[in-house]
Amino acid sequence: MLSWLPENVSTYGGEVDFLFYLIYYITGATFILVTVTMLAFLFLYRRREGRRAIYSHGNTTLEIIWTIVPAIILVVLSFMSQASWARIKSHAPPGDVEVQVTSKQFNWEMTYPGPDGKFGTADDLTLENQLHVPVGKVVRVHLRSKDVIHSFFLPNLRLKQDTVPGREILAWFQATKAGTYEIPCAELCGFGHSGMKGWLYVHPADEYETWVKERWPSSSQGEGSKGS
Repeated sequence: MLSWLPENVSTYGGEVDFLFYLIYYITGATFILVTVTMLAFLFLYRRREGRRAIYSHGNTTLEIIWTIVPAIILVVLSFMSQASWARIKSHAPPGDVEVQVTSKQFNWEMTYPGPDGKFGTADDLTLENQLHVPVGKVVRVHLRSKDVIHSFFLPNLRLKQDTVPGREILAWFQATKAGTYEIPCAELCGFGHSGMKGWLYVHPADEYETWVKERWPSSSQGEGSKGS
């Protein structure tokens, strides 16, 4: 397997990586086959003294093969990825933590609902470019944009989702390892795009509970993380 991908710390990252590797090796093998064939043809059919060019109308059988084979591969890949796509994109599980992430040129606003569990109330907490979550818990992210299309990207969590003005898009992830991970914007969004970067802090359970208590001292343990 390739070693240059970011470390996978997501519960569904293995499924994403498997499909990525599969497509990578199929396209890589196709590239090598086509390149070798082209080089062979360049050598075999190079210009030679006394050799006249001939006209060929093509090979119908060969054309059918190189049309049907990619079509079959595409259909097989579609069926193989359908279950993963549905689980990751269409059927988000109930969340242990709810966060509203609003993108704008050129930063991320992370809003937690507070002890009342509702967004848009006085006890909300909004942080810039900081997303704090507990390890091993399902985090549901409500994505919005204030201006243009951005892309919320967590390379280590194998999550990438565009944020679109006028829409709220739900995404989710479940981190398997505590640590600090980058949140870049993966969609060209203006002059400051390259500097639009936040950080995901995945805390052990007790550390996350301490973090919540420090933000909402009057709340009971673990509150301030779930929303509606």
